Amino acid sequence: MDGLIICLLVVIIALQVFFRPRKDHSDIAGELKRLLDEMQRSFERIEKNFREDFRLNREEGRIVARDNREELTRSMNEFRDAFDRGITSFNTLQREKFANLDEQQRQLVANTEKRLEEIRLTVDEKLQKTLNDRIGQSFRLVTEQLESVQKGLGEMQTLAQDVGGLKRVLSNVKTRGNIGEIQLSMLLEQILAPEQYEANVHTRKGSDAVVEFAVKLPGRDDVREFVYLPIDAKFPKDVYEQLLDAYDHADTQAIEAAGKLLETTIKKMAKDISDKYLAPPATTDFGIMFLPFEGIYAEVVRRSSLLEELQRNYKVVVTGPTTLAAILNSLQMGFRTLAIQKHSGEVWTILGAVKKEFEKVGGMLEKAQKNLQTASGQIEEVLGTRTRVIQRKLKDVDTLSDREARAILPEIGPLTDEENENGL
Repeated sequence: MDGLIICLLVVIIALQVFFRPRKDHSDIAGELKRLLDEMQRSFERIEKNFREDFRLNREEGRIVARDNREELTRSMNEFRDAFDRGITSFNTLQREKFANLDEQQRQLVANTEKRLEEIRLTVDEKLQKTLNDRIGQSFRLVTEQLESVQKGLGEMQTLAQDVGGLKRVLSNVKTRGNIGEIQLSMLLEQILAPEQYEANVHTRKGSDAVVEFAVKLPGRDDVREFVYLPIDAKFPKDVYEQLLDAYDHADTQAIEAAGKLLETTIKKMAKDISDKYLAPPATTDFGIMFLPFEGIYAEVVRRSSLLEELQRNYKVVVTGPTTLAAILNSLQMGFRTLAIQKHSGEVWTILGAVKKEFEKVGGMLEKAQKNLQTASGQIEEVLGTRTRVIQRKLKDVDTLSDREARAILPEIGPLTDEENENGL
């Protein structure tokens, strides 16, 4: 603050000197001397004021410092007393808490040991029981499984014997043919009626060749009642087994050779069916070769060129169990449609007769209605006119009670409840 005042005085003096009208050098010197004197006096006053302010500030700081020391001492004493009391109280509380905690800990340990002992006993008991149950169950399960294994071994032995028998059966060409024939017979029995097919049919005149089964299709004209559809079962087992063995060994050359052998065998069988059993117009111009297993049928179907050649050259359609069942179902639907068309005239005749009978019944009902109306009129006349005449004639006769009337005329039956109430 004092430095700022000094700076302002210097600036003021400089401005006065600069802006005051110009005088001679003696006046300027006098003026400067006067200004310097004033500045000296101002500096002395400032120094005096500064010393006084500094003394007062130092005295005030000393007093404040003393008061602060006294206040701090008093606060420290109070804090020390409060801290001592807090420490004492905390130590007392801590000793009490530790005592309680120690007691609780001893109780907790005792309870835990007791509970653990109870748990151990319970676990031992349950574990022993569970172990006994599991061991017993395991023994029972092992026993049952051993029995099942023994039973399975017996069944496997039986199955092995059956497989051996089946192999012996299939190794016989005649028996293989019988298997296909039996399966074909079962399909025909399940789908068609007995009169819709025949077994062991001579389709060619003058030939001893007999086709296993032939479906009887409706004839094309009135001259021929039906036409045979020959179906013959074939089962080239040996060739098919060679093809399966080639597949198992992944031998490309063997697969190709077995496939060609299968095609040759199927062609021979188709030619046999065509030459022996197809004889239009007594038969259809095509026959059906039935392969009794889907596997061999799938192998034949995979060769589309073979199927086309069989149909083109030999007029033979190759089928498996599923395919033949679909064909027979289609034929059955055709039979039903033809039967409906054949008997439609009879149905119209029956409907005409029924219509005639309904007309007769209508006439009879009209006559009965007239008779009922006549009888109703007669009953109304009897109940109306005749009854009133009789009542007029008998009005002077004394009326008997219901009980007296029953006594004289018991034939009219006993008294009713209503008559008994009226009599009372």
